[in-house]
Amino acid sequence: MVKCLTVVNQIGVGVVEAKQAKCVERRRATTMNTMVSMRDRSKNRKPLQKGRSLSIEAIQTVQALKRASKNSHSSLQQAFTANFRRLLKSDMIAVLRELLRQNQCLLALQVFEDMKEEERYCPKLSLYAEMVAALGSNGMLEQVHELIVELKAETTVSPDIQGFNALMESLMSLNLTGLAVECYYLMKSVSCDPDKLSFKILIDGLTSNGEIELSEAIEKDARGYYGPFWDLSEEEEAEMSYGSTW
Repeated sequence: MVKCLTVVNQIGVGVVEAKQAKCVERRRATTMNTMVSMRDRSKNRKPLQKGRSLSIEAIQTVQALKRASKNSHSSLQQAFTANFRRLLKSDMIAVLRELLRQNQCLLALQVFEDMKEEERYCPKLSLYAEMVAALGSNGMLEQVHELIVELKAETTVSPDIQGFNALMESLMSLNLTGLAVECYYLMKSVSCDPDKLSFKILIDGLTSNGEIELSEAIEKDARGYYGPFWDLSEEEEAEMSYGSTW
């Protein structure tokens, strides 16, 4: 009888051990599959866009600048020295854009002024366009005027047609037609030939604002560049809008 019980117990232990072994194998298989799946997903992940996604350093800098701006001027200068000025250029741009997104416009202007002190600073027109849009939406039109005056005084403006178009469009959306026209002449002064989209932005904005005489003058320029077919076709407009990258 004792021998029988011993045998039964041994069988039971063997069954339990076998079940435990199977569970361990299943867990190992699941873990391996998960690791493989994660590696596969990492291969398909798109690269981060510079200046568009915030790094840890950029996030910490935004937080530091916001905290310091609530204190003294010296605290803010310390934050610029300890945090902002140590960033890569792409992170500096990301910080500026994040502050604009959060409607921290006065702080964003201070960041922008600090960026201009960089040795290799070169005006980036798409940033000007974003700043104009953010400042305008916050009712800071005087600062928009000052921004354009400063841009016109720059000596290293690049012939960036997409940047100029974005800037003129931002200005027209705020009904600042005079500044948009000034940017048009600045564009020509840096040997950046306007495209059809440039003329459409200007002429549509001026016409809707009732500035017919100025609109006609710009249209005359457009005909000088492109003849009677200066206006965008629907296909051209869709293509230019799709290909526009601020």
